[in-house]
Amino acid sequence: MNRKRAVAVVVAVAGLALAASYLLPEPAPERTAPAATALGWRAGIVLLGGDGIAGNTAGDGAQARFSDPWGVAIDTGGSLYVADAGDNNRIVRRWLDGRFHLLAGGAEGFADGTGAAAAFNTPSGLALDRHGNLYVADTGNHAIRKVSPRGEVSTVAGNGTAGAVDGRGARAQFNGPMGVAVDDQGRIYVADTWNDRIRVIETDGRVRTLAGGDRPGHADGRGAVARFDTPTDLKLDAHGTLWVADLGNDAIRGVSPAGVVSTRIGGPGGERVLWGPMALAVTHDGVLYVAERLGGRVVQVSPGGHRVAIAGDEPSARFARPAGIALAPDGSVLLSDADGYRLHHLTPVPDAGAPSRAAVGPAPDNPLPRNQGRWPLAPQQGWHEVVGTLGEVRGNFRGESRHHLHSGLDIRGDVGQRVLAIADAKVSSPVATWSLDGQAEGLSLDSLDYLHIKVGREAGNRPLDARFQFSYDEAGQLARVRVRRGTRFAAGDALGTINRQAHVHLAVGPTGYERNAVRLGFTGYADHYPPQIDAIALLDAADQPLRERSDGRLRVPREAGGLQLVVEAWDQVDHNLPRRRLGLYALGYQILDAHGRALPGYEAPRMNIEFNRMPPQNEAVKLAYAADSGITVHGSARTRFRYVLTNTVRDGTLASGLWQPSELPPGDYTLRIIARDYSGNEAVAGRDLPIRLI
Repeated sequence: MNRKRAVAVVVAVAGLALAASYLLPEPAPERTAPAATALGWRAGIVLLGGDGIAGNTAGDGAQARFSDPWGVAIDTGGSLYVADAGDNNRIVRRWLDGRFHLLAGGAEGFADGTGAAAAFNTPSGLALDRHGNLYVADTGNHAIRKVSPRGEVSTVAGNGTAGAVDGRGARAQFNGPMGVAVDDQGRIYVADTWNDRIRVIETDGRVRTLAGGDRPGHADGRGAVARFDTPTDLKLDAHGTLWVADLGNDAIRGVSPAGVVSTRIGGPGGERVLWGPMALAVTHDGVLYVAERLGGRVVQVSPGGHRVAIAGDEPSARFARPAGIALAPDGSVLLSDADGYRLHHLTPVPDAGAPSRAAVGPAPDNPLPRNQGRWPLAPQQGWHEVVGTLGEVRGNFRGESRHHLHSGLDIRGDVGQRVLAIADAKVSSPVATWSLDGQAEGLSLDSLDYLHIKVGREAGNRPLDARFQFSYDEAGQLARVRVRRGTRFAAGDALGTINRQAHVHLAVGPTGYERNAVRLGFTGYADHYPPQIDAIALLDAADQPLRERSDGRLRVPREAGGLQLVVEAWDQVDHNLPRRRLGLYALGYQILDAHGRALPGYEAPRMNIEFNRMPPQNEAVKLAYAADSGITVHGSARTRFRYVLTNTVRDGTLASGLWQPSELPPGDYTLRIIARDYSGNEAVAGRDLPIRLI
């Protein structure tokens, strides 16, 4: 019997060792000094966990689901730790068997204890000490927590109340700390995010401020002279320098042990080289890896300041919100994508190979917010006029009528009218508000964005409630409205008031993954109108329409070169004003012979334009829309939608294209346009263009 047990133990150990190789390579031969970090490498993307759908399960790889995977850390034995916030509020561990297991937490609250008896509120950054203890920036509890290897949770500092107080243990106060790091002596460094400070917890439990002042800003210098703006993560290098992801300044800052702050890269006033640095890792030789909130990239920064994106820079493979980053012992990169509900392993690809890519971002079938028919305006269960849809052409108020694609649904309202939450939600972003007093001012609640509102305030800048933090400049003027990560709102709560744009813009999903908000199913919304086609044109290389006709057919020279197919069309929805023109959801074309039969290759329409997922690239608008689209006359209420059907804008990808008439023999044909709205209505009138190839 003892022999059988011994054999079983040997088999189990061997199995765990094999499983570990999934994440880490076989140990390299021992050497006196680590190899220099390779620069400029490209990453293959391997999925470690999550299937792009928000949830709360453990298990193998894609069977595990997360709500808001944020901080990540890995120990020397290959165990991966993940802070899963959102509705889960737990710490999970990926052990050598490749499965995710609960280590601690699982309910929102503030309680010490072991395993599931403990409670967190929006855990964010993680760090390991040399004894294997895990430290957690417990953002919603304004505290720093410690988790032993056995899952025993204790509170190191903070008491659940926001503040900016130095002191020992529970007498100290933080304001939504998001980042944490530990040095070899056991000192704990904290990115005290909404205090815009860097704090230190000494080994005796005393908390002191290392750097940062009374208000957000950007200034180098010692101690309180320095200024940060929403620092979210920090890491120590081999020389004791603390590197800080200074999110609001688009910068990476260095803090010396004496509290002297300097800027390594980025910052206001110059060229924007980083787009929202939110998390970082540092190698033994000073190379940084930076996860960008806005860019969706992971960027490598050399000690000399050279930058290269190792992953996420391709539009079809950008991360939704890369939130946590850690280095594996072999130098590869571990990444959490909070808005993609996934964990990834980024590994170097040989120069001769193309990077492998696992699925990234949220899954297309990730559940939508549960709005139960509510609109963002009162009455929430009554009808409101829709004045803009996903994918429409938009200008920039400076003469460019094709500046960007519209990313959501516009609902008309009165200036000053209260904007209401359509579903229960929790703030996940560390920068949940933007553009104070700008026309695009907005608030992000989980997967929903509300734009064109005065966030958190009534007319005259009166605050709605204490969830909105008002910051003032030295002259006493309102400079910022902040909402902390982890703040909860219930359906029907007031979020702000409509600004001078006189409508609410509602967007669903992170940038590059926006989904059509019509899918939410608003009470009283209906669309029984088929789209209207006003014109069909073929444009030559000079963007001039072909005009010559014979026998009612447009004459098309076969050797004229590639042509653009441009269709002007628009839609309406029930109960809207008759003048209100809206964009379409999908457009394509077929080529029919003289008898009305589809030619080979055109049996199914070529649906090149489909606004099922918004592309993040700025040039998408000029591929989807021809010149003279948008509001082309100042003060006009009419928007022209002139779609280029020979280009491709769908599934988050872009491609330009032309129709080559030389591919067909001379004769009579028909170009048939397929124009659909999101409700499935399809244009019939005006859809055919008879042509004669000569």
